[in-house]
Amino acid sequence: MGEREVAHDPDCLFCKIVQGQIPSRKVHEDEQVYVFHDIHPWAPVHFLMVPKQHIPSFAQLGPEHAGLMGHMMTLAPRLALQEGCRPYPEGGFRIVSNTGAEGGQEVHHLHVHVMGGPRPWLRG
Repeated sequence: MGEREVAHDPDCLFCKIVQGQIPSRKVHEDEQVYVFHDIHPWAPVHFLMVPKQHIPSFAQLGPEHAGLMGHMMTLAPRLALQEGCRPYPEGGFRIVSNTGAEGGQEVHHLHVHVMGGPRPWLRG
């Protein structure tokens, strides 16, 4: 781990979810990421992908995170289909990650929203 991140932050909501201290509806878990359903979904399919390692946001990513981010981005389509998104090109999904206050980030642990399903959606 570099200076950009710590193993976990004891005050971080998503670190607590990853560690099982706060309940969640798990979609997927492996050695690098924890994936769970959003508690306030904006779309029929809406889940969050979070690294198990505490990285505050996309702004702290460096070359050392290329493998992690590649893993997350290649996992997203498989999980989207698994959770009910229709296949490309008629179906599909959206990937969103808010970064910083002006980007709308509320929880300062890197996370990626994956949203899909028939429109209209609640937001987005």
